[in-house]
Amino acid sequence: MFAVLKTGGKQYKVQSGDTLRVEKLAAKAGDKIQFNEVMMIGGETPTVGAPLVADAGVQAEVIDHIKGVKTINFVKRRRKHSSKRTKGHRQQLTLVRITDILASGADKSGVMAAVGGAGYTADFAVGQNAKLKTAQAEKSRKADAGEAAPAKAPKAKAAEGADDLKKLSGVGPALEKKLHEAGVTTFAQIAAWTEADVADIDEKLSFKGRIEREGWIEQAKDMTKG
Repeated sequence: MFAVLKTGGKQYKVQSGDTLRVEKLAAKAGDKIQFNEVMMIGGETPTVGAPLVADAGVQAEVIDHIKGVKTINFVKRRRKHSSKRTKGHRQQLTLVRITDILASGADKSGVMAAVGGAGYTADFAVGQNAKLKTAQAEKSRKADAGEAAPAKAPKAKAAEGADDLKKLSGVGPALEKKLHEAGVTTFAQIAAWTEADVADIDEKLSFKGRIEREGWIEQAKDMTKG
């Protein structure tokens, strides 16, 4: 027996034991769900819905939430603008295993209906999402156990004797903070930078030539003379 079901705006022909990827569903790994939009039941006595087969359903077990293959969207604007942009996207999917096909009795099965996962935060097994999942689980565990949240560390103050690096061209509060975190606090340090030092700071803070472009070393030398 096979069935044709509809979910996420797509139709799938399935039979018991099949594994398929569908648009993200609001369910956790291990949950048992039921697809109620069945358009056809095949077999010795096929039944075609109009548009759906009444009281029919396809039951499945959620295996995991996954992401599809990355698709690249490249946008190049018209001439004279010299502007282009590349964006990547990976569609969120749910991996399910078909366990049973019900030609009737689906309305009274008591199994959770498969619904779209728009707005549902899925848990992923690997990568940054796994780290986030672990952190959230630990936070919930501590809250349930009544453990007090760790006190936030006070904001670091500028080192004593540090110069106002915001006087350099193109340096604001955020950039000054990054320089302090990299151990750069005075104009004298910047004035003494070598080519190797500049390359190292460029690499650490992703400046991409800003130091030379803005002329920080020359400005720092002038600051130290004053």
